[in-house]
Amino acid sequence: MRESFLPFHVPDIGETEVESVANTLRSRWLTTGPMVERFEREFARFVGAKYAVALNSATAALHLSLDAIGLRKDDEVVVPTMTFAATAEVVCYFQARLRLIDCDRCTANITAESLERALTTKTRAVIPVHFAGHPCDMSSILQVARQHGLAVIEDAAHALPARYNGTTVGVMGDFTCFSFYATKTITTGEGGMVTTKSKEYEERIRSMSLHGISRDAWKRYAGEGSWYYEIVAPGYKYNMTDVAAAIGVVQLSRIDEMWKRRCQIARRYTEAFSAVEELDLPSVSREVEHAWHLYIIRLRLEALRISREEFIGELKARNIGASVHFIPLHFHPYYRQVLANERRLFPNADWIYERCISLPIYPGMIESDVDDVIQAVTDIAKCRRR
Repeated sequence: MRESFLPFHVPDIGETEVESVANTLRSRWLTTGPMVERFEREFARFVGAKYAVALNSATAALHLSLDAIGLRKDDEVVVPTMTFAATAEVVCYFQARLRLIDCDRCTANITAESLERALTTKTRAVIPVHFAGHPCDMSSILQVARQHGLAVIEDAAHALPARYNGTTVGVMGDFTCFSFYATKTITTGEGGMVTTKSKEYEERIRSMSLHGISRDAWKRYAGEGSWYYEIVAPGYKYNMTDVAAAIGVVQLSRIDEMWKRRCQIARRYTEAFSAVEELDLPSVSREVEHAWHLYIIRLRLEALRISREEFIGELKARNIGASVHFIPLHFHPYYRQVLANERRLFPNADWIYERCISLPIYPGMIESDVDDVIQAVTDIAKCRRR
């Protein structure tokens, strides 16, 4: 057994990121400025997007995307129940109606069929979540969305640098929203990005991210700027800082090497756990390249004498960190209240939630860390099998 605890996640921050932040601090430009502009430019180039706007979170990216389409009270937005709070709460900001839908049992992503069943005359948008880093079947989802005039806002918080049919996630929907939270595939500590092909959407999001002030308001403090500005709408305080972007620029330059390490760990897990009959392993469709933000096993509870909670407890006793992604939205008190007058069932999300465990997978893990996770999982499954 390990002598020290292996955390579920540790961000991969090196001296290059530290020096980049130090140089930004020395520049005396700390908030939104030239480093944010550089991060946006390089990020857009990486994913192949026309426009990218850096923000202080993926939640802000989702919120401003809904604002850009003019979402109003009582409009409906289709959202998976198997997701984090942010995907749904931004809909509630507008007093719009959530249409929660179930997920596919293999990938935990929504399907075109589940989307189409949820549509009404009031549906304005759908937010597909690329769960764990496995892209949704965007061809079929986009086909349904276009047939019904829906905006498609991709929640790609897990999905950098995933690909679907050879296309990098970030250019398929009307908007794609990324997260740079501390646990994500690249990080700025806190932060997010939204990409779009629409100049109109980009300008609206950029303005609304900084109090609704006219475009490039930050330049009023630069040599080429002017003190004069105009407020065109009641906006928000969602801008990214140059300090955060200084981390992001370096992280983005390292994304391929970090992704390759995640892939290596995922392959080792899959090879080792394939022989463990008590486990179901992540499913990867042929048309995708998985980002491997998460590696999620599912327990075959009928083959075990313990619950998911007890399995995680035994991992912790062996000094292995683990987590659960996610508690479906319909389990939470607020969303139970929201759905109180509706009879909706989510059998696949319920099934996944009861069985899922997210294992450590991050570039800083060394081979002995991976060995320890494999040994702990296989030992528990063997000792606790029926």
